[in-house]
Amino acid sequence: MTDSKPTILVVDDIPENIDVLVGILKPDYQIKVALDGVTALKIVEQSPPDLILLDIMMPEVDGLEVCRRLKAQPMTSPIPVIFVTALGEVADEAAGLAVGAVDYLTKPVNAAIVQARVKTHLALYNQAQHLESLVRSRTHELEQARLHVVQCLGRAAEYKDNETGLHVIRMSHYAERLARAAGLPEHFCQVLLHAAPMHDIGKIGIPDRILKKEARLDAKEWDVMRTHPELGAKILGDLETELMQMASTIALTHHERWDGEGYPQGLKGTDIPVEGRIVAIADVFDALTSRRPYKGAWTVDDTLAEMQRERGTQFDPELVDLFLTLEPEIRVIAERYQDK
Repeated sequence: MTDSKPTILVVDDIPENIDVLVGILKPDYQIKVALDGVTALKIVEQSPPDLILLDIMMPEVDGLEVCRRLKAQPMTSPIPVIFVTALGEVADEAAGLAVGAVDYLTKPVNAAIVQARVKTHLALYNQAQHLESLVRSRTHELEQARLHVVQCLGRAAEYKDNETGLHVIRMSHYAERLARAAGLPEHFCQVLLHAAPMHDIGKIGIPDRILKKEARLDAKEWDVMRTHPELGAKILGDLETELMQMASTIALTHHERWDGEGYPQGLKGTDIPVEGRIVAIADVFDALTSRRPYKGAWTVDDTLAEMQRERGTQFDPELVDLFLTLEPEIRVIAERYQDK
């Protein structure tokens, strides 16, 4: 059974001073000790205590510097530090509090005051940790709720011309895998995974008679269909969140072509944002391998062959080459989220 007592690190270069504090606190706490600042920093790095009692006047690295270093690191900054020192001037106490200590005790110490101050600051520390945990939990819940709404928006658009809405799930996973293969940062890949489902949100504004037409679209109908990227960008608006900004960019640019013959802006090559180039590949792959009112489903082999033919014209050639290397993963995703 592990000891649930809080751990206190006592730091002082005089062993007798350590013995006094250990005698006061040992009945209620686990105690670690260090005779110098360097050792104290190593102990904190290896196994952070719940509270530190720290002398100021020590050789090599004094207590003020130890506290500065602890407060400069995110992992150790929250640990409460109480200075226990012979320096009793008001300026000394102000200097100790200025580097981040929560309290300041002067020697010789009073046992009752030490016990009371330690108990108080441990309670405050535990309360702060609990509140931080609650905030993290609530933030995670809100983030999950927001992502669920985002996915619902994407699937709402897809239900307009697909029976299950699983297209947006498959293509978002294809896009995320391709972004990873391209060496893009982890955070970017995660945002892309959640933004990609909204790529066709603009189809909500396209009449069903055009969207679900089984025959080829005529010129006027095609002009209407080609408005959905701009409609999507307008629907998503100009929100400041990273997720919605990327979603808006994807909605606007996923029908641009590498050769500049795409729409709505006729962007060419790397002028097309990378998220738009990635989603263009993922979207077309899934569209071709899925059955639609106007076409049957292509095989994976035929689709990849077609995309290889279009490298450098419709698609970013380097991204197509990477996508081809992902074929085993792509097949797994297609199987996992297949239309029923």
